[in-house]
Amino acid sequence: MMILITYDVSTETREGRRRLRRVAKTCLNYGQRVQKSVFECQVNTMEMARLKDQLLNEIDEAQDSLRIYRIIEPLRKTVKNLAIAKRSILKTHSLYKA
Repeated sequence: MMILITYDVSTETREGRRRLRRVAKTCLNYGQRVQKSVFECQVNTMEMARLKDQLLNEIDEAQDSLRIYRIIEPLRKTVKNLAIAKRSILKTHSLYKA
């Protein structure tokens, strides 16, 4: 399944900056960065559960925001790419044809 992960981690403290780096590193293990705090990931059900658990272990639920969106396929009907500066998993996905 294709998912989009977005997060906003409070970086006012040293620990917050450390959480931010750990969240980004976790996301990089499953997909690619498309904006500073946005990642596209192609995962199966087990990977999704593991990723969610890992991210929840990294964030501070009282200070941070974390969202995971499932992108419904076929991507060509649900995703519109506009002004893409970087290569995107969605753009190269076999089901996405702009």
